[in-house]
Amino acid sequence: MRKKIPSSASLQAFDAAARHGNFVRAAQELSLTEGAISRQIGRLEALLDCKLFDRVGSRVKLNPIGARYAHHVRETLERLERDTQYIMGMPEGSQSLDIAVLPTLSSRWLIPRLRGFSAMFSDITLNIAARTEPFILHGSGFDAVIHFEHSAWTGMRMQYLFQEHLLPVCHPALLTHDDVNRQLNALPRIHRPQNPDAWHHYAQESGIHLDNPAQGVRYDLHEMAIAAVIAGQGVALVPRMYVERELRCGTLVSPWPASHCLSKKFCLIKPIETAVNEAALEKFERWLLTEICMLNQLDAHE
Repeated sequence: MRKKIPSSASLQAFDAAARHGNFVRAAQELSLTEGAISRQIGRLEALLDCKLFDRVGSRVKLNPIGARYAHHVRETLERLERDTQYIMGMPEGSQSLDIAVLPTLSSRWLIPRLRGFSAMFSDITLNIAARTEPFILHGSGFDAVIHFEHSAWTGMRMQYLFQEHLLPVCHPALLTHDDVNRQLNALPRIHRPQNPDAWHHYAQESGIHLDNPAQGVRYDLHEMAIAAVIAGQGVALVPRMYVERELRCGTLVSPWPASHCLSKKFCLIKPIETAVNEAALEKFERWLLTEICMLNQLDAHE
């Protein structure tokens, strides 16, 4: 059965007319005549068996069906253009991987290490996209995901990577020679809305008294919380692996114990079916596990 797919000319004409709300300006953008725009949209409406515009005299306006369709068409055309530009920019004979990663994990740990991956596998182009929440991997366009364990990944292939542990960090200028536990209680606390009870659980686990564990500002990403503590705005619970450099050079300090109960398992999640890019994905996985092994060895020596 032949699929009902509109021509690219009809979709481009419709997209331009929808954006401008005017056939004349759409024709100018596409270097066509107004009649050509009208004919392309007429063919599209005939294929869909419904009207997309309300015509009032010489003016046109998207009707509710047209507005909804215009949104989907614009997304499709934009993605097609991105994919086309991407393929055009790939060296001949190269492979590519599209990996979704948590934002702070990508910017503070993964991306700074990718020069080593590129040196080992110069024929693999690695594209990184940020995803904060779990999603359905099948049909997403990603070859794999680096994320925490979640029921959304049920049925996928999962390779354990590391265990995340949170610890309180702050700017050294905020601390005095007084008791550090009393200072932790006095410092402004920074929270993440995804884990609103983190300070409450930390106080219970560590035995450090906090007058009001829920008090303080909230930042959506660990990256934001880290930026806030570097700026001296307070103390935040963040994964140690994100602030290793700052702790080593003294930009941040953590005289308090790390938490063991505030923890998540992170994994490389892969589709259940072998994909076209499976060989490249296996190389990336081996490299990733080697980097994590090296990190663990450094932690063990500290």
